[in-house]
Amino acid sequence: MILTTTHSVEGRQIIEYKALVTGETIIGANIFKDFFAGIRDIVGGRSASYEKVLREAKDTAISEMIDRARQYGADAIVGIDLDYETLGDKNGMMMVTASGTAVKLA
Repeated sequence: MILTTTHSVEGRQIIEYKALVTGETIIGANIFKDFFAGIRDIVGGRSASYEKVLREAKDTAISEMIDRARQYGADAIVGIDLDYETLGDKNGMMMVTASGTAVKLA
C-alpha cells in the first residue's frame, strides 16, 4: 500500500477514487498519568515514553486506515492527514485520527 500526504503518486496514474478512509485511536488519561508518575527519561523537556505512546497511537490509526482501504481494493491512500485532538473532561483523553482517499492506480 502506497501512502502519501500528496494528492497524487509520482509516476503513477490514479484510475479510480474508491473512498474516504479513516482510522482512529483514543488514548485514555490513565496512560498519561502512569507515564508521568514514573518518568525518568525527560531530557530537554521531551519524554521518550510520552512520544512512544503517541507514535503507537498514530501507527494504530494508520493501520486501521490501511485495512479499510484494502477492503475497497485500493493500491494507495493519497492526501493523508493526521490529526491530534484532546477530548473529555479536563482534556483527559487524546484522539489520533488518520484520513485519506483510497485510490486504484494504473
